Amino acid sequence: MRRAPRPQDARVYEVRAEVLKSLAHPSRLMILDALADGERCVCELQEIVGSDMSTVSRHLALMKRAGVLSTRRDGNSIHYKLRVPCVLRLFECVEAVLAVEAKERTRLARRIA
Repeated sequence: MRRAPRPQDARVYEVRAEVLKSLAHPSRLMILDALADGERCVCELQEIVGSDMSTVSRHLALMKRAGVLSTRRDGNSIHYKLRVPCVLRLFECVEAVLAVEAKERTRLARRIA
């Protein structure tokens, strides 16, 4: 098992929080999902997210600053990809939490009924 950082290592928690905050929006999670299949240009991501270009660009910039995404320029197009694809495992963890929560709510509902 991995050793947890000591409380005096506050910077470790701060940078972890920055990465998590960069993902904490439904549009950014859609972007992650889209990039699971490989690199995409901003125009493709805009179509997937369904927001205007400036909004999608802000989401992408935030995720890039946090180290989640990398870019490649091709003429006038900018292509984004996951810098560390293991970030997609976050979805598995979140879905496990949701499944446990759903089971607990079902169990409580049965007790109430």
